[in-house]
Amino acid sequence: MTERPFSIFSRKGKSYFYVQFKNEKTGRYFPRQYSTRQTSEAEAVKIAWEWYTNGIPQKDSVLTIAQSEVISTIKTATLGKSDVKRIIETLQSQGYIKSAILPNTKADRDFVDYLLEFWDFDRSPYVREKLRRNHGIHLCYCQDNLAIIKKRWLPIFKGRLLGDIARQDIENFVSMLDTDSRAAKTKNKDIIAGVLPLRWAYNKGLISSDITQNIIFFSGKSKERAILTPEQAQAIFSIDWQDGRAKLANLLSAVTGLRSGEVLGLRWQDLGENCLYVRHSWNYLEGLKSTKNGEARTVQMPFPQIMDALKNLAESTSHGQGLSGFVFYSDTRPDQPFDEKILIKKLRVALRTIGMSEADSKKYTFHGWRHFYTSYMKDKINNKLLQSQTGHKTLAMLEHYSNHATSGDKERIQQAQISAFAGLLPERISTDKTERERNAHGQYTAWQVAA
Repeated sequence: MTERPFSIFSRKGKSYFYVQFKNEKTGRYFPRQYSTRQTSEAEAVKIAWEWYTNGIPQKDSVLTIAQSEVISTIKTATLGKSDVKRIIETLQSQGYIKSAILPNTKADRDFVDYLLEFWDFDRSPYVREKLRRNHGIHLCYCQDNLAIIKKRWLPIFKGRLLGDIARQDIENFVSMLDTDSRAAKTKNKDIIAGVLPLRWAYNKGLISSDITQNIIFFSGKSKERAILTPEQAQAIFSIDWQDGRAKLANLLSAVTGLRSGEVLGLRWQDLGENCLYVRHSWNYLEGLKSTKNGEARTVQMPFPQIMDALKNLAESTSHGQGLSGFVFYSDTRPDQPFDEKILIKKLRVALRTIGMSEADSKKYTFHGWRHFYTSYMKDKINNKLLQSQTGHKTLAMLEHYSNHATSGDKERIQQAQISAFAGLLPERISTDKTERERNAHGQYTAWQVAA
């Protein structure tokens, strides 16, 4: 008679017969015993054969003998980390699990802590890698993303592990923003603050799969930035401003497209014969840093009166720093330019002075000059020359156009500038400034009403 693959027995004080199945690979019985709920041994044997063939009923499923063998093997075998990893990979490939985290591995760390470190400029391995490879990344950018993590990601993912985050978690996060009334660009920034660290984690082997692949971002037309007409620009530059330096800075950006940080980062040594050497950008968190795309560029300046005004302003400082001194210097701090807020404040005062309402004046920003410059130059020179002036370069454009300046480019740029902007220049450019109340850092604490 063939030996049964199970044992039927009764237990002291119990009326039902129990069954215990045998692991046929090891010859040992599985530890668990199951009640057949039968008081007849013959009926209990029938139940046992049925379970052996079709599986043992569980609360929400059926457990087969083969599954019992696998579970028993895992429970009793001595497994190394590589063995466990192969088991996990097998379960993932079969679709049984989405993720699993081995203790004391790279994925076994708090997810929010990982995000906070990723955007911490001083601690981030991502930032160190970018800087080591001379890729532009700035403290302001990291701090903005750090703030997003604290506000948007921390409340949702607090207590979760890096390796525990699944694709559905990211999808759920994106779905939460569906009813958010903010602009698409703003919501996409919230997503990228967490998605970029996850992609980096996958590329560095911290997690086993790229759960961010093909994430669908929000679409929507960005709000158009208001730019002045040439007639409006001519009107504000034809009137006197109480702060001639703020007027000069706005005029400079209008005819060159320089960013505010690039204007404030100009030093005496950056003033050429008929050009500007844009080597740095300034912000109050990082001080003097490289330009936004990490590259210096030469910006043409075919207007002698502007160049003279810039040189006169640079020479007028009492800080005694020579060629390294800032053109738009602070009255009280030799190591920094004046307060950036004055640029937009005085621009809006000038707009109100020529008759614009306060509400309409607030639609205009200093960065709008960059759009103004690009808009009125784009039909006068080709994209290659325009990008050489604005510093707008994608990687493809950078590779295509680098080191390919052609004869006559400078002249074409200058002629286009003269054609587009000569009418904006006032008869006289003054850099005089009135006395204004400032704090110890040279920042304005009170604003004049007049331009």
